[in-house]
Amino acid sequence: MYKGSRSGMPQSTTASASRRDAQYNRARILDVASQAFSRDGIDVSMDAIARLAGVGPGTLYRHFPNKDALLAALLVLHYERLDRRRVEIEAGEGDPGRTLELWIEALGDWMQAYEGLPEPLKAACRVDSPLTPTCHDVIKTTEKILKAAQDEGFARRTMTGRDIFLGALAIAWAAGVSAATETTRNVLRDALKDGWREPKRRRASLPTNRL
Repeated sequence: MYKGSRSGMPQSTTASASRRDAQYNRARILDVASQAFSRDGIDVSMDAIARLAGVGPGTLYRHFPNKDALLAALLVLHYERLDRRRVEIEAGEGDPGRTLELWIEALGDWMQAYEGLPEPLKAACRVDSPLTPTCHDVIKTTEKILKAAQDEGFARRTMTGRDIFLGALAIAWAAGVSAATETTRNVLRDALKDGWREPKRRRASLPTNRL
């Protein structure tokens, strides 16, 4: 016996249409949220995102129960770009120390994808949140790059991938505060470099004609 929906359409057709609508709404929300966060930072409210996307709050929260879940979905796209950058760095550099240095720079760019992003990333390192799995993936990758630098004597054995991640996160946070200057990020990044670099390597890199 034929079974249809109340509208007279087959149930399978109705379900397919509902899935397409849900996929469209999700994509629309992500696109609008990315633009809003890029323009105004992550303090943009969820209700504002819903209005900009032309959906009701219920639709927004069905897809993303909180802002961290929304940020996590957006960071998947940024993480894919970060991983492509990792591939480029590893393919173009034979020096593990330089690879680590460039990776830390790439981390900083990723952490500043949106103004205010370092705060929820920091929180995700302390408690479980939708952002925690992505943070763990980035830390795991950093650990691998750091170990290669350690094996070649470029980086301190006492450092961990988590240390590097948190150091880069602290720099990203500091560079985004109102008191920061144009040089804040570079100065702090150089300080982090002196921290992870093996002391003998640091001495070797110093100019020999210092007065």
